[in-house]
Amino acid sequence: MNLNDVHRGIQKHRKRKRVGRGTGSGHGKTCGRGHKGARSRAGYSVHPTFEGGQMPLVRRTPKRGFHNRFAPEVAVVNLGQIDRCFDAGVEVTPDSLRAHNLAKGRYDVLKVLGDGELTKQVTIAAHRFSKAARAKIEQVGGKVVVLPGKKAVVKHKSKRQNREAPAGAPVAPSPPQ
Repeated sequence: MNLNDVHRGIQKHRKRKRVGRGTGSGHGKTCGRGHKGARSRAGYSVHPTFEGGQMPLVRRTPKRGFHNRFAPEVAVVNLGQIDRCFDAGVEVTPDSLRAHNLAKGRYDVLKVLGDGELTKQVTIAAHRFSKAARAKIEQVGGKVVVLPGKKAVVKHKSKRQNREAPAGAPVAPSPPQ
């Protein structure tokens, strides 16, 4: 190989491959798709996990654990962490916790847990509080502010429960047979 061979055949603005323009172009007749088979047909597409018929890796790997994708994502902060990062008399909000790197990433609900000791009188605003955390905050004279979260989904009664007529209700006559 010579130095002048390095860039041979490389073009800055390569022309588009025009298929189906006669045999002289080199891409006529079958247009570079070969003969017969699925890939030669128009509209051919394959699933991203398809591995030629063998059991795909996605299905070979075992499933572990449980994940409810509809459950709210809960960020957890302990009282010991709040005591370490904040001074007395400060209002602790989700934004201030994010600024101190205590509530990172995306979450739907912020919950304060009672692990650690709280020695400072602070006002803490969060969506949820454990019983121990609430007791420790109020014990040192702090305040608990419950933030509004996502509304719970109300389950509707099914129509099947209402099929039976209540006692004393007029009964419709059955059709003649």
